[in-house]
Amino acid sequence: MGAEFLFMDDNARPHRANIVDECLQSEDITRMDWPAYSPDLNLIEHVWDMLGRRIAARQPPPTCLPELRRALLDEWCNKRSD
Repeated sequence: MGAEFLFMDDNARPHRANIVDECLQSEDITRMDWPAYSPDLNLIEHVWDMLGRRIAARQPPPTCLPELRRALLDEWCNKRSD
């Protein structure tokens, strides 16, 4: 990878296991400093939250996968903002 190689992970538990730390250290791989995981910093989490709220508010709610798919697509394409 080269002398300036820097490893970046997402702080997921499997990436922070002792065995991973030991492997990285044995290979002299530097891990990038990374803030603790926060869904507030991940914009897609806000999109999923909004879609989930809109689907939950539907009357009647979707009762099968094809209905859920149509409802998600409908809400995704809906231009209104809450």
